Amino acid sequence: MTIGQRAISLEPREVPLGGVRGMSVLRTLPNRDLPTVGAWCFLDRFGPDEVRMRVEPHPHIGLQTVTWPLVGEQRHRDSLDSDVALRRGQLNLMTAGNGISHSEYSVGEDALPLDALQFWVVLPESARHGAGGFEQHTSLPVVALPADDGPDAAATVVLGEFAGVRSPATVHTPIVGAEISLPAGARVALPLNPAWEHAVVLVEGDVTVDDRTVAQNEMLYLGDSRSSMTVSSVEGGLLFVLGGEPFEEDLIMWWNFAARTHDEIAQARHDWETPDAASARFGHVVTHGAERIPAPELPNVTLKPRRRRI
Repeated sequence: MTIGQRAISLEPREVPLGGVRGMSVLRTLPNRDLPTVGAWCFLDRFGPDEVRMRVEPHPHIGLQTVTWPLVGEQRHRDSLDSDVALRRGQLNLMTAGNGISHSEYSVGEDALPLDALQFWVVLPESARHGAGGFEQHTSLPVVALPADDGPDAAATVVLGEFAGVRSPATVHTPIVGAEISLPAGARVALPLNPAWEHAVVLVEGDVTVDDRTVAQNEMLYLGDSRSSMTVSSVEGGLLFVLGGEPFEEDLIMWWNFAARTHDEIAQARHDWETPDAASARFGHVVTHGAERIPAPELPNVTLKPRRRRI
């Protein structure tokens, strides 16, 4: 599938999560016109805020969660007995496979500054029925990006491959996720794989992409067929590049599940709401008791695959 070059702005929408988490997020993916960029199928930014985050145990199927903190410290626990703290510059990657459950807490009992990006990556048919897994990477490769003007930029390769450098994190599709730190006054050409589609999100500061100004938290979708994009900044900027080979399998996303059919979603919901089945499929999150997030009711329609419109 060839998409061609694009320059389409996708604005985030505010989503109140409520409950014990007591916070709102900015959600950019999925977008009604663009369900995926490569295999990236979800992007939330929670923060910057001062909160006491308590996301109780909840299930996932068919995807990987990619947690990339910007400010603050988070505690991750899951049904594989993982119990770790996550800090700036570190990556948590959880692979759901056929079923996993986890919780997310801020560290401590008081409200603290917190800001992070959380992505989901849809798993292909070859990996989505497998066992769950969890990885924490406390050191990721950083590559210098020579500037055409001003100081050089730097890219942290979070997932997949960028500028000839590969992240150690496990991936199941051709993909890229990279944080770019752009100094004040820099103008830099970022190398891209022309066979992949790409998008860029401005996290903080200012940035111009191929002479187009991008607003904070805006996603600029670039399509494919580009071997590079030129980014520049007046005061300095932090941006995240995501992309990969276009994902052409059917995809149905509902609640925390990524599947191919309505019946798969309904079965996962049934399993989570049935104690014995939940224990067998999703396990028990380490050090938690009976607390959990119940699944919402399914809509009274058959869930259909999402289709791109751009």
